[in-house]
Amino acid sequence: MSELWQLSVAQAAQLLADRAISSVELTDACLERIAAVDGQLSAYLTVTADIARQQAQAADRRILSGDAGPLTGIPMQVKDLLCTNGVPTTCASRMLAEYVPVYDATAVARLRAQDAVLLGKGNMDEFGMGSSTENSAFFPTRNPWDTSRVPGGSSGGSAAAVAAGMAPFALGTDTGGSIRQPASFCGVTGLKPTYGRVSRYGLVAYASSLDQIGPLARDAADCALILQAIAGHDPRDATSLPAPTPDYAAALTGDVSGLRLGVPSEYFADGMDAGVRAAVAAAIDQLAALGAEIREVSLPSTEHALACYYIIAPSECSANLARYDGVKYGYSHQGDADMWEAMERTRQHGFGPEVKRRIMLGAFALSSGYYDAYYLKAQQVRTLIRQDFARVFADVDALVAPVSPVTAFLLGDRTDDPVRMYLVDIYTIPVNIAGLPAVSIPCGFATPDDGDTALPVGLQLIGPHLAEDRLLNIAHAYQQATAWHRERPNI
Repeated sequence: MSELWQLSVAQAAQLLADRAISSVELTDACLERIAAVDGQLSAYLTVTADIARQQAQAADRRILSGDAGPLTGIPMQVKDLLCTNGVPTTCASRMLAEYVPVYDATAVARLRAQDAVLLGKGNMDEFGMGSSTENSAFFPTRNPWDTSRVPGGSSGGSAAAVAAGMAPFALGTDTGGSIRQPASFCGVTGLKPTYGRVSRYGLVAYASSLDQIGPLARDAADCALILQAIAGHDPRDATSLPAPTPDYAAALTGDVSGLRLGVPSEYFADGMDAGVRAAVAAAIDQLAALGAEIREVSLPSTEHALACYYIIAPSECSANLARYDGVKYGYSHQGDADMWEAMERTRQHGFGPEVKRRIMLGAFALSSGYYDAYYLKAQQVRTLIRQDFARVFADVDALVAPVSPVTAFLLGDRTDDPVRMYLVDIYTIPVNIAGLPAVSIPCGFATPDDGDTALPVGLQLIGPHLAEDRLLNIAHAYQQATAWHRERPNI
C-alpha cells in the first residue's frame, strides 16, 4: 500500500469502506505530512489537528454503523475564504485576523454532513485578490515543484496542499481563475463549476457575480465525488440555481468518441511559452486519438475580457468590502479623534496593497461621471463575451485551451508589475465573465526560460452552462489514457 497521504479520495474511500484503514489513521498520516513539509510551503494558515482527530473518530463510528457517505472520513483542507464554525476565517487579511465564524458555509456544511474531516484552512491571496498567493497578509505559499516559485492564486494554499500530499482534496474559490490557475501551476485537477451550481452562502464575497466554489483534487474522478456533495440548490443563496444535480461519478464513462471539441484561436496568441504550447497541443492530439473531433473556433471578444474583468470585479469588490468599517467586526483602529478618521485608519492598516488597489479601481469606475464610460460599458462587453460562447457551443460540445500562457513564475517576479501579473489569467477570466464551468487537468511539463526545473502545465476544458458532467468525463477519459496527474513533486 502507498503511503496513506498519497492516496486519492477514491482510493481512500475504498480502503475505508473495506475497513483496511481507519479515518484516524488516514487523518494522522495527513497531519504528519503537514508537519513534515508545510514548513517549506506555508500552504496552511490554520491547522485544526484536535478537531480533525475528533471528526475522524466520529467518521470511523459512522463507517462501522454502515451509514457512511462517499466522503465520510476523508480529510480535507478548506480555503480560508469559506466560513467554518468555530475555526478562524481570516481571508488571509489583517482585517479578519481574529474573526471566528459561528456557522459553516453551505459547501462546508454539506461535506461535514458526510463526516469529511477538516485538517485546516488554506493560505490564499488576501480576499481572493491575486494570482500568486503572494498577497497573503501573513506569508506567501511556495510551489511544491520548485519552492522558489509561486503556486498560483488565489487558491494557492489549496493547490499546494493537494500537490504535496497534505490533503487528499481541498475546497477553493474561483473568481477569475483562482482554482484553475493554481491547479495548473501545481499539477493537480481543479474544477470551477457553473455560476450558481454551488451555493456561495458563507463565502466571504470578493466579486459576487463572479465568485464560485469548487474542488481541487488528484483527478477528475475525485472532483466528481466532491462536486456531488457540494452542488445543489440552497435557498440561502439567491443566485443558487434550482437545477437537478446529475450523478457525476456515473457520467465518467471514459468515452469521448464523437464529441466535438473546439480550440479557440484567440487562446493561442503571442506571448505563450513554447513549452506550454507544445504540452497543450499534445494533449489535444491525445483527445483526438481517443475519438474526439477537433475543430478550430473563434471567440473574438476574448481580447476585451481582461479589461472587462478589471472593471467589474473591482467595482463589486469596492461595494463588498465597504462593510469593513471597524464597527461591527474585524480589525478596528482605536484612539482616533472621530468616527471617520477611525474608519480611514482601519482600512489603511487592515487592507493590503492589492486590495486597496482594486477598491480604488472599483470606486473610480463607479464614481459619478464615469459609471457609463466604465462599469456600464464593461457589462455590455460581458454580454458580447457570453454571446461568443453561446454561438460556439451551438457547434461544439466543449472547448479545449491552455489554462495559463506560462508555468509557475518566480516569487517576486511580478509583484511590482500588476498588469503583467493580471495577464497570467487571460485564458481563465472569460469563463467567469460568462458564468461557465471549466476544469484544469495536468497535461505535461515545460521548463521555463528562467529556470531548469520542469514545471506542470494545465489543460483547460470549458463547457456550456451546467455541463460539469461532460467536462469531468472528458477529463477522466484523458486521465485514463495518460499519467500526468499521477506525477508527484519531490518534497
